[in-house]
Amino acid sequence: MKTDSNAFPPDFRWGVATSAYQIEGAASEDGKTPSIWDTFCTKPGAVAGDESGDVACDHYHRMPADVALMADLGVDTYRFSVSWPRVQPGGRGPVNGPGLDFYDRLVDELLAADIDPWVTLYHWDLPQELEDAGGWPVRDTAYRFADYATLVFERLQDRVRSWTTLNEPWCVAMYGYADGMHAPGRRDRPAAMHAVHHLLLAHGEAVGRMRATAADEHAFGITLNLTPAIPHTPRDAEAARRADGFGLRMYLDPLLRGHYPEDVVTALAEENIQLPVHDGDLEVIATPLDVLGVNYYFTETVRADGVVVRDGQTTALGWPITPSGLTDLLVRLNTEYPPVPVVITENGGAFPDRARHDDIDGIDDTDRIEFLRTHIAAVADARAAGADVRGYLVWTLFDNFEWAHGYAPTFGLVSVDRQTQHRTLKRSALWYRDFLHDVRM
Repeated sequence: MKTDSNAFPPDFRWGVATSAYQIEGAASEDGKTPSIWDTFCTKPGAVAGDESGDVACDHYHRMPADVALMADLGVDTYRFSVSWPRVQPGGRGPVNGPGLDFYDRLVDELLAADIDPWVTLYHWDLPQELEDAGGWPVRDTAYRFADYATLVFERLQDRVRSWTTLNEPWCVAMYGYADGMHAPGRRDRPAAMHAVHHLLLAHGEAVGRMRATAADEHAFGITLNLTPAIPHTPRDAEAARRADGFGLRMYLDPLLRGHYPEDVVTALAEENIQLPVHDGDLEVIATPLDVLGVNYYFTETVRADGVVVRDGQTTALGWPITPSGLTDLLVRLNTEYPPVPVVITENGGAFPDRARHDDIDGIDDTDRIEFLRTHIAAVADARAAGADVRGYLVWTLFDNFEWAHGYAPTFGLVSVDRQTQHRTLKRSALWYRDFLHDVRM
Protein backbone atom coordinates (compact mmCIF):
# COMPACT_ATOMS: atom_id res chain seq x y z
CA MET A 1 0.00 0.00 0.00
CA LYS A 2 1.32 3.42 -0.93
CA THR A 3 1.35 5.92 1.89
CA ASP A 4 3.04 8.85 0.19
CA SER A 5 1.51 11.98 -1.28
CA ASN A 6 0.87 10.23 -4.58
CA ALA A 7 -1.76 8.11 -2.83
CA PHE A 8 -3.06 10.76 -0.43
CA PRO A 9 -2.46 14.48 -0.89
CA PRO A 10 -1.35 16.72 2.01
CA ASP A 11 -4.87 18.07 2.55
CA PHE A 12 -6.44 14.61 2.83
CA ARG A 13 -8.35 14.36 6.13
CA TRP A 14 -7.41 11.69 8.66
CA GLY A 15 -9.43 11.31 11.80
CA VAL A 16 -11.82 9.48 14.06
CA ALA A 17 -15.58 9.60 14.58
CA THR A 18 -17.93 9.16 17.55
CA SER A 19 -21.54 9.93 18.42
CA ALA A 20 -23.06 11.71 21.40
CA TYR A 21 -25.28 9.02 22.91
CA GLN A 22 -22.61 6.37 22.49
CA ILE A 23 -19.90 8.15 24.49
CA GLU A 24 -21.13 11.19 26.42
CA GLY A 25 -23.08 9.80 29.37
CA ALA A 26 -24.53 12.56 31.60
CA ALA A 27 -27.92 11.40 30.39
CA SER A 28 -29.95 13.81 32.52
CA GLU A 29 -27.46 16.52 33.48
CA ASP A 30 -27.49 20.25 32.77
CA GLY A 31 -31.02 20.33 31.43
CA LYS A 32 -30.85 17.44 28.98
CA THR A 33 -34.18 15.67 28.47
CA PRO A 34 -34.68 12.06 27.30
CA SER A 35 -34.05 10.99 23.75
CA ILE A 36 -35.70 8.01 22.12
CA TRP A 37 -32.61 6.00 23.03
CA ASP A 38 -32.93 6.89 26.71
CA THR A 39 -36.47 5.56 26.52
CA PHE A 40 -35.68 2.52 24.38
CA CYS A 41 -32.97 1.37 26.76
CA THR A 42 -35.51 1.12 29.60
CA LYS A 43 -37.50 -1.53 27.72
CA PRO A 44 -36.56 -4.99 29.00
CA GLY A 45 -34.72 -6.95 26.35
CA ALA A 46 -34.44 -4.08 23.87
CA VAL A 47 -30.68 -3.81 24.39
CA ALA A 48 -28.27 -6.66 25.08
CA GLY A 49 -27.72 -6.96 28.79
CA ASP A 50 -30.33 -4.22 29.36
CA GLU A 51 -27.46 -1.76 29.06
CA SER A 52 -27.73 1.94 28.26
CA GLY A 53 -25.81 5.08 27.44
CA ASP A 54 -26.50 6.64 30.83
CA VAL A 55 -22.76 6.74 31.57
CA ALA A 56 -21.22 5.35 28.37
CA CYS A 57 -17.62 6.61 28.17
CA ASP A 58 -18.31 9.58 30.46
CA HIS A 59 -16.97 11.85 27.73
CA TYR A 60 -19.15 14.72 28.98
CA HIS A 61 -16.96 14.94 32.06
CA ARG A 62 -13.65 13.78 30.53
CA MET A 63 -13.69 15.74 27.30
CA PRO A 64 -10.42 17.72 27.66
CA ALA A 65 -8.41 14.58 28.38
CA ASP A 66 -10.12 12.79 25.49
CA VAL A 67 -9.16 15.59 23.11
CA ALA A 68 -5.57 15.39 24.36
CA LEU A 69 -5.65 11.67 23.60
CA MET A 70 -6.76 12.40 20.02
CA ALA A 71 -3.98 14.94 19.65
CA ASP A 72 -1.46 12.31 20.76
CA LEU A 73 -2.77 10.00 18.03
CA GLY A 74 -2.09 12.70 15.44
CA VAL A 75 -5.56 12.92 13.93
CA ASP A 76 -6.43 16.16 12.17
CA THR A 77 -10.23 15.74 12.13
CA TYR A 78 -12.74 14.74 14.77
CA ARG A 79 -16.31 14.01 13.73
CA PHE A 80 -18.68 14.14 16.68
CA SER A 81 -22.42 14.51 17.00
CA VAL A 82 -24.47 17.00 18.97
CA SER A 83 -27.18 15.66 21.26
CA TRP A 84 -30.44 17.29 20.17
CA PRO A 85 -32.20 16.93 23.57
CA ARG A 86 -29.11 18.29 25.33
CA VAL A 87 -29.13 21.44 23.22
CA GLN A 88 -32.88 21.89 22.71
CA PRO A 89 -34.78 19.94 25.38
CA GLY A 90 -37.99 18.51 24.04
CA GLY A 91 -37.04 19.38 20.46
CA ARG A 92 -38.70 22.80 20.52
CA GLY A 93 -38.00 26.24 21.85
CA PRO A 94 -34.81 28.07 22.79
CA VAL A 95 -31.32 26.77 23.32
CA ASN A 96 -30.42 25.10 26.58
CA GLY A 97 -27.35 27.14 27.44
CA PRO A 98 -25.39 24.60 29.51
CA GLY A 99 -25.96 21.92 26.89
CA LEU A 100 -24.70 23.95 23.96
CA ASP A 101 -21.87 25.33 26.10
CA PHE A 102 -20.42 21.80 26.25
CA TYR A 103 -20.02 21.69 22.47
CA ASP A 104 -18.69 25.23 22.46
CA ARG A 105 -15.94 24.12 24.84
CA LEU A 106 -15.33 20.96 22.83
CA VAL A 107 -14.80 22.96 19.64
CA ASP A 108 -12.38 25.32 21.37
CA GLU A 109 -10.48 22.39 22.89
CA LEU A 110 -10.18 20.73 19.47
CA LEU A 111 -8.96 23.86 17.75
CA ALA A 112 -6.39 24.45 20.47
CA ALA A 113 -5.10 20.94 19.73
CA ASP A 114 -4.99 21.60 15.94
CA ILE A 115 -7.87 19.19 15.32
CA ASP A 116 -10.58 20.26 12.90
CA PRO A 117 -14.09 19.82 14.37
CA TRP A 118 -16.69 18.14 12.13
CA VAL A 119 -20.22 18.44 13.51
CA THR A 120 -22.93 15.86 12.90
CA LEU A 121 -26.25 17.35 13.93
CA TYR A 122 -28.23 14.12 14.23
CA HIS A 123 -26.92 10.71 15.19
CA TRP A 124 -30.18 9.01 16.16
CA ASP A 125 -31.06 10.72 19.47
CA LEU A 126 -34.45 12.25 18.65
CA PRO A 127 -36.03 14.09 21.59
CA GLN A 128 -38.65 11.80 23.07
CA GLU A 129 -41.30 14.53 22.93
CA LEU A 130 -40.99 14.67 19.14
CA GLU A 131 -41.39 10.91 18.89
CA ASP A 132 -44.48 11.19 21.07
CA ALA A 133 -45.80 13.67 18.49
CA GLY A 134 -45.23 11.16 15.67
CA GLY A 135 -41.48 11.13 15.15
CA TRP A 136 -39.80 11.00 11.75
CA PRO A 137 -42.88 9.57 9.97
CA VAL A 138 -44.58 12.97 10.39
CA ARG A 139 -43.61 15.98 8.35
CA ASP A 140 -43.34 18.44 11.22
CA THR A 141 -40.25 16.67 12.57
CA ALA A 142 -38.31 17.79 9.51
CA TYR A 143 -39.01 21.42 10.32
CA ARG A 144 -38.23 20.95 14.00
CA PHE A 145 -34.87 19.53 12.96
CA ALA A 146 -34.14 22.53 10.75
CA ASP A 147 -34.92 24.84 13.68
CA TYR A 148 -32.55 22.93 15.92
CA ALA A 149 -29.80 22.80 13.27
CA THR A 150 -29.97 26.57 12.91
CA LEU A 151 -29.58 27.08 16.66
CA VAL A 152 -26.40 25.01 16.74
CA PHE A 153 -25.05 26.56 13.55
CA GLU A 154 -25.54 30.08 14.83
CA ARG A 155 -23.36 29.34 17.86
CA LEU A 156 -20.59 27.29 16.25
CA GLN A 157 -20.36 28.45 12.64
CA ASP A 158 -17.52 30.87 13.37
CA ARG A 159 -15.23 27.95 14.25
CA VAL A 160 -16.69 24.87 12.53
CA ARG A 161 -16.44 24.54 8.77
CA SER A 162 -17.71 20.98 8.20
CA TRP A 163 -21.36 20.12 8.90
CA THR A 164 -23.22 16.84 8.49
CA THR A 165 -26.98 17.04 8.90
CA LEU A 166 -27.97 13.39 9.44
CA ASN A 167 -26.09 10.20 10.09
CA GLU A 168 -27.40 7.13 8.27
CA PRO A 169 -31.05 7.90 7.53
CA TRP A 170 -31.46 4.30 6.32
CA CYS A 171 -30.74 3.02 9.84
CA VAL A 172 -33.01 5.63 11.42
CA ALA A 173 -35.94 4.64 9.21
CA MET A 174 -35.47 0.91 8.81
CA TYR A 175 -34.05 -0.18 12.15
CA GLY A 176 -36.14 2.31 14.11
CA TYR A 177 -39.52 2.24 12.36
CA ALA A 178 -39.65 -0.89 10.18
CA ASP A 179 -37.72 -3.57 12.06
CA GLY A 180 -38.01 -2.30 15.63
CA MET A 181 -34.37 -3.18 16.33
CA HIS A 182 -33.44 0.38 17.28
CA ALA A 183 -35.20 3.24 19.00
CA PRO A 184 -38.06 3.98 18.96
CA GLY A 185 -38.71 0.28 18.34
CA ARG A 186 -41.65 0.53 15.96
CA ARG A 187 -42.55 -2.07 13.32
CA ASP A 188 -44.50 -0.18 10.69
CA ARG A 189 -43.13 -0.32 7.15
CA PRO A 190 -45.33 2.48 5.71
CA ALA A 191 -44.26 4.71 8.60
CA ALA A 192 -40.62 3.83 7.89
CA MET A 193 -40.96 4.85 4.24
CA HIS A 194 -42.53 8.14 5.30
CA ALA A 195 -39.62 8.58 7.69
CA VAL A 196 -37.17 8.20 4.81
CA HIS A 197 -38.74 11.11 2.98
CA HIS A 198 -38.97 13.34 6.03
CA LEU A 199 -35.38 12.64 7.01
CA LEU A 200 -34.20 13.69 3.56
CA LEU A 201 -36.49 16.71 3.68
CA ALA A 202 -35.04 17.63 7.09
CA HIS A 203 -31.56 17.51 5.59
CA GLY A 204 -32.47 19.82 2.74
CA GLU A 205 -34.36 22.26 4.96
CA ALA A 206 -31.49 22.45 7.42
CA VAL A 207 -28.84 23.00 4.74
CA GLY A 208 -30.94 25.73 3.16
CA ARG A 209 -31.34 27.57 6.44
CA MET A 210 -27.71 27.21 7.46
CA ARG A 211 -26.47 28.42 4.08
CA ALA A 212 -28.79 31.42 4.32
CA THR A 213 -27.26 32.48 7.64
CA ALA A 214 -23.63 31.49 6.98
CA ALA A 215 -21.17 34.32 7.42
CA ASP A 216 -18.32 32.41 5.77
CA GLU A 217 -17.76 29.41 3.53
CA HIS A 218 -18.81 26.06 4.99
CA ALA A 219 -19.06 22.48 3.77
CA PHE A 220 -22.56 21.04 4.19
CA GLY A 221 -23.40 17.40 3.66
CA ILE A 222 -25.15 14.26 4.80
CA THR A 223 -23.74 10.86 5.78
CA LEU A 224 -25.19 7.68 4.27
CA ASN A 225 -24.44 4.11 5.24
CA LEU A 226 -23.98 2.46 1.87
CA THR A 227 -23.99 -1.33 1.80
CA PRO A 228 -23.68 -2.54 -1.78
CA ALA A 229 -25.47 -5.76 -2.68
CA ILE A 230 -24.16 -8.27 -5.18
CA PRO A 231 -26.01 -11.38 -6.41
CA HIS A 232 -24.86 -14.77 -5.20
CA THR A 233 -25.60 -16.24 -8.65
CA PRO A 234 -27.00 -14.70 -11.86
CA ARG A 235 -30.42 -15.96 -10.76
CA ASP A 236 -30.22 -13.62 -7.77
CA ALA A 237 -29.75 -10.44 -9.80
CA GLU A 238 -33.27 -9.18 -9.12
CA ALA A 239 -32.79 -9.53 -5.35
CA ALA A 240 -29.57 -7.54 -5.58
CA ARG A 241 -31.26 -4.85 -7.68
CA ARG A 242 -34.05 -4.49 -5.12
CA ALA A 243 -31.58 -4.30 -2.25
CA ASP A 244 -29.61 -1.70 -4.17
CA GLY A 245 -32.77 0.32 -4.77
CA PHE A 246 -33.97 0.41 -1.18
CA GLY A 247 -30.51 0.57 0.39
CA LEU A 248 -28.55 2.97 -1.83
CA ARG A 249 -30.47 4.57 -4.68
CA MET A 250 -33.49 5.57 -2.54
CA TYR A 251 -31.13 8.03 -0.84
CA LEU A 252 -28.53 8.84 -3.47
CA ASP A 253 -31.00 9.52 -6.28
CA PRO A 254 -33.12 12.20 -4.57
CA LEU A 255 -30.05 13.83 -3.03
CA LEU A 256 -27.94 13.89 -6.19
CA ARG A 257 -30.47 13.57 -9.03
CA GLY A 258 -33.61 15.17 -7.61
CA HIS A 259 -35.95 12.17 -7.85
CA TYR A 260 -36.65 8.80 -6.28
CA PRO A 261 -35.77 5.71 -8.37
CA GLU A 262 -38.70 4.61 -10.52
CA ASP A 263 -38.29 0.94 -9.61
CA VAL A 264 -38.43 1.78 -5.89
CA VAL A 265 -41.55 3.93 -6.31
CA THR A 266 -43.17 1.10 -8.29
CA ALA A 267 -42.24 -1.49 -5.68
CA LEU A 268 -43.70 0.69 -2.93
CA ALA A 269 -46.91 1.13 -4.91
CA GLU A 270 -47.22 -2.65 -5.06
CA GLU A 271 -47.19 -2.53 -1.24
CA ASN A 272 -49.81 0.24 -1.29
CA ILE A 273 -47.24 2.69 0.05
CA GLN A 274 -46.90 6.17 -1.38
CA LEU A 275 -44.11 8.51 -0.38
CA PRO A 276 -45.48 11.74 1.17
CA VAL A 277 -43.89 14.04 -1.41
CA HIS A 278 -45.24 17.60 -1.55
CA ASP A 279 -44.61 20.10 -4.32
CA GLY A 280 -41.09 21.45 -4.02
CA ASP A 281 -39.83 18.73 -1.67
CA LEU A 282 -37.46 17.14 -4.15
CA GLU A 283 -35.90 20.49 -4.98
CA VAL A 284 -35.26 21.02 -1.27
CA ILE A 285 -33.81 17.53 -0.84
CA ALA A 286 -31.51 18.00 -3.83
CA THR A 287 -29.93 21.18 -2.51
CA PRO A 288 -26.29 20.96 -3.62
CA LEU A 289 -23.94 19.02 -1.35
CA ASP A 290 -20.44 20.22 -0.57
CA VAL A 291 -19.49 16.78 0.72
CA LEU A 292 -21.05 13.34 0.83
CA GLY A 293 -20.20 11.30 3.90
CA VAL A 294 -19.98 7.56 3.27
CA ASN A 295 -20.10 5.06 6.11
CA TYR A 296 -18.87 1.74 4.77
CA TYR A 297 -18.65 -1.51 6.66
CA PHE A 298 -19.20 -4.28 4.12
CA THR A 299 -20.67 -5.43 0.83
CA GLU A 300 -23.27 -8.18 1.15
CA THR A 301 -24.01 -11.09 -1.15
CA VAL A 302 -27.74 -11.75 -1.49
CA ARG A 303 -29.95 -14.54 -2.78
CA ALA A 304 -33.44 -14.48 -4.24
CA ASP A 305 -34.84 -16.28 -1.20
CA GLY A 306 -33.74 -13.40 1.03
CA VAL A 307 -30.75 -15.17 2.53
CA VAL A 308 -27.60 -13.10 2.90
CA VAL A 309 -24.53 -15.20 2.15
CA ARG A 310 -21.67 -14.74 4.59
CA ASP A 311 -18.63 -16.52 3.15
CA GLY A 312 -15.04 -15.74 4.03
CA GLN A 313 -13.70 -13.67 6.90
CA THR A 314 -16.08 -11.80 9.16
CA THR A 315 -15.90 -9.43 12.10
CA ALA A 316 -17.06 -10.30 15.62
CA LEU A 317 -20.57 -9.24 14.59
CA GLY A 318 -20.55 -11.63 11.63
CA TRP A 319 -20.15 -8.82 9.12
CA PRO A 320 -18.16 -9.81 6.02
CA ILE A 321 -14.77 -8.16 5.50
CA THR A 322 -14.87 -6.82 1.95
CA PRO A 323 -12.40 -3.97 1.36
CA SER A 324 -12.57 -4.33 -2.44
CA GLY A 325 -16.26 -3.46 -2.18
CA LEU A 326 -15.28 -0.04 -0.86
CA THR A 327 -13.19 0.61 -3.95
CA ASP A 328 -16.06 -0.49 -6.19
CA LEU A 329 -18.55 1.70 -4.33
CA LEU A 330 -16.40 4.82 -4.51
CA VAL A 331 -15.70 4.31 -8.21
CA ARG A 332 -19.42 3.80 -8.81
CA LEU A 333 -20.31 7.03 -7.04
CA ASN A 334 -17.75 8.80 -9.19
CA THR A 335 -18.99 7.38 -12.49
CA GLU A 336 -22.77 7.10 -12.00
CA TYR A 337 -23.63 10.28 -10.08
CA PRO A 338 -23.00 14.00 -10.43
CA PRO A 339 -19.62 14.94 -8.96
CA VAL A 340 -19.46 15.55 -5.22
CA PRO A 341 -16.45 15.23 -2.91
CA VAL A 342 -16.62 12.16 -0.68
CA VAL A 343 -15.24 11.56 2.79
CA ILE A 344 -15.30 8.14 4.45
CA THR A 345 -16.99 9.31 7.63
CA GLU A 346 -17.02 5.86 9.26
CA ASN A 347 -15.07 2.67 8.64
CA GLY A 348 -14.04 0.11 11.20
CA GLY A 349 -14.78 -3.28 12.64
CA ALA A 350 -15.68 -5.05 15.86
CA PHE A 351 -13.05 -7.58 16.82
CA PRO A 352 -12.19 -9.49 19.99
CA ASP A 353 -9.44 -7.70 21.88
CA ARG A 354 -6.81 -9.96 23.44
CA ALA A 355 -4.88 -8.87 26.50
CA ARG A 356 -1.09 -9.02 26.15
CA HIS A 357 0.92 -9.77 29.24
CA ASP A 358 4.24 -8.91 27.60
CA ASP A 359 3.23 -5.52 26.27
CA ILE A 360 2.69 -2.37 28.29
CA ASP A 361 0.11 -1.25 25.74
CA GLY A 362 -2.04 -4.11 26.92
CA ILE A 363 -4.40 -4.94 24.06
CA ASP A 364 -3.56 -6.80 20.88
CA ASP A 365 -6.05 -6.25 18.05
CA THR A 366 -4.12 -7.21 14.95
CA ASP A 367 -7.39 -8.08 13.19
CA ARG A 368 -8.44 -4.44 13.44
CA ILE A 369 -5.07 -3.27 12.14
CA GLU A 370 -5.44 -5.48 9.09
CA PHE A 371 -9.01 -4.28 8.58
CA LEU A 372 -7.95 -0.63 8.63
CA ARG A 373 -4.88 -1.23 6.49
CA THR A 374 -6.81 -2.99 3.73
CA HIS A 375 -9.65 -0.48 3.71
CA ILE A 376 -7.26 2.48 3.54
CA ALA A 377 -5.60 0.69 0.63
CA ALA A 378 -9.05 0.35 -0.96
CA VAL A 379 -9.52 4.12 -0.68
CA ALA A 380 -6.13 4.62 -2.33
CA ASP A 381 -7.19 2.32 -5.16
CA ALA A 382 -10.42 4.28 -5.63
CA ARG A 383 -8.53 7.56 -5.75
CA ALA A 384 -6.17 6.07 -8.34
CA ALA A 385 -9.26 5.18 -10.40
CA GLY A 386 -10.47 8.78 -10.29
CA ALA A 387 -12.78 8.84 -7.25
CA ASP A 388 -12.80 12.20 -5.48
CA VAL A 389 -12.24 10.94 -1.93
CA ARG A 390 -10.90 13.56 0.47
CA GLY A 391 -10.81 11.95 3.87
CA TYR A 392 -10.97 8.82 6.01
CA LEU A 393 -12.32 8.70 9.57
CA VAL A 394 -12.04 5.57 11.70
CA TRP A 395 -15.08 4.27 13.54
CA THR A 396 -14.46 4.64 16.33
CA LEU A 397 -12.25 6.31 18.91
CA PHE A 398 -13.55 4.44 21.97
CA ASP A 399 -15.16 1.13 22.75
CA ASN A 400 -18.62 2.51 23.40
CA PHE A 401 -22.33 1.81 23.70
CA GLU A 402 -23.01 -0.02 20.46
CA TRP A 403 -26.75 0.56 20.32
CA ALA A 404 -28.88 -2.59 20.62
CA HIS A 405 -25.70 -4.68 20.99
CA GLY A 406 -24.82 -2.95 24.24
CA TYR A 407 -21.14 -2.82 25.17
CA ALA A 408 -20.06 -6.26 23.97
CA PRO A 409 -18.89 -5.36 20.43
CA THR A 410 -15.64 -3.41 20.57
CA PHE A 411 -15.03 -1.09 17.61
CA GLY A 412 -12.65 1.31 19.33
CA LEU A 413 -9.02 2.20 18.88
CA VAL A 414 -9.09 2.84 22.61
CA SER A 415 -10.40 0.46 25.25
CA VAL A 416 -12.51 1.90 28.06
CA ASP A 417 -12.77 0.13 31.40
CA ARG A 418 -16.48 0.08 32.20
CA GLN A 419 -15.87 0.40 35.94
CA THR A 420 -13.06 2.95 36.14
CA GLN A 421 -13.40 4.65 32.72
CA HIS A 422 -9.64 4.22 32.29
CA ARG A 423 -8.58 4.58 28.64
CA THR A 424 -6.04 2.16 27.15
CA LEU A 425 -4.59 2.55 23.67
CA LYS A 426 -4.85 -0.63 21.66
CA ARG A 427 -2.18 -1.69 19.20
CA SER A 428 -4.47 -0.44 16.42
CA ALA A 429 -4.32 3.05 17.92
CA LEU A 430 -0.53 2.91 17.92
CA TRP A 431 -0.58 1.58 14.36
CA TYR A 432 -2.87 4.42 13.23
CA ARG A 433 -0.65 6.98 14.97
CA ASP A 434 2.42 5.63 13.22
CA PHE A 435 0.59 5.38 9.89
CA LEU A 436 -0.45 9.02 10.09
CA HIS A 437 3.11 10.05 10.82
CA ASP A 438 4.40 8.11 7.84
CA VAL A 439 1.71 9.18 5.37
CA ARG A 440 2.48 12.84 6.08
CA MET A 441 6.21 12.49 5.52
